[in-house]
Amino acid sequence: MNRKIAILRGINVGGKRKILMADLKALCEQLGLEQIETYIQSGNLLFNSQLKNSKLEDLLEDAIQEKFGFEVPVIVRDSEELQTLIRKNPFYDKNTDINQLHLTFLKEKPSKENLEKTQTFNYDPDKFKIAEKEVFIFCEGKYHQTKLNNNFFEKKLKVGATTRNWKTILKLHELSKKQI
Repeated sequence: MNRKIAILRGINVGGKRKILMADLKALCEQLGLEQIETYIQSGNLLFNSQLKNSKLEDLLEDAIQEKFGFEVPVIVRDSEELQTLIRKNPFYDKNTDINQLHLTFLKEKPSKENLEKTQTFNYDPDKFKIAEKEVFIFCEGKYHQTKLNNNFFEKKLKVGATTRNWKTILKLHELSKKQI
């Protein structure tokens, strides 16, 4: 079985689109996913499955819509992909304050045209680097103050996205390696 990480967008934020993690876990069990764990209330799932990531995204999105009555975009990566992303972050080193780092997961690879347009934007001192289906972000200040937020990348790249801070990324990686 492959260890998977599902990142759900926009649940339990400001009391809207509320899903209890116990209910989400029960739903995943009904879908046949195995060794399910949740991490914090913002929609991070870990589980084992042989299904392809895109199939899991569709399965989870459809099941959440049916069970809870609202749309929740889901992005799935496996533990090896997460490990590679941690290694490849151009802003991450031993001297970096991890509170300044974020990772935006893209639902799909953006078009070449949208990618090229987006890469022309400069919001120094904040920086970003797009790599395939992820965006590495360095924020000098607080994430909620940067223009390099989730909505910016969704609008410019014209793909669905969701963002996690680096502390969450490291914790998800740690949990994905744990044997249950």
